[in-house]
Amino acid sequence: MNSSTPDSSSAPRLLPGMAIIALWMLLLSVLGLVGVTTHSLPRMALLICVAFGAAGTGLLRLQRWGWALALAAVFLSVCYGTYVLFRFRQGPMIVMILVNLIFFLYLVRPQVIERLR
Repeated sequence: MNSSTPDSSSAPRLLPGMAIIALWMLLLSVLGLVGVTTHSLPRMALLICVAFGAAGTGLLRLQRWGWALALAAVFLSVCYGTYVLFRFRQGPMIVMILVNLIFFLYLVRPQVIERLR
């Protein structure tokens, strides 16, 4: 091994939970894009899709801005889900609220924060 190559054991690695959250963000982004292209969502949802996609990509790359954007996206998803649950009485939305709440609590763990650059 070349001595100028950094040791792979000292490089920060992606935690499995972070990867799952990043994939969740990317999946929500793709679902939003499908909704915009099929005209079941307004064009303004495209901005949210871009933000979710950027959050997922930044989190996969272990960027601090990606973590912050993912944290904000998950928190806003919890707020939106709570609004829909109480305003429109959409019971199944409780699953999305719980999933996003678990993701939020995972992202604020000290082990996750110390992995970021």
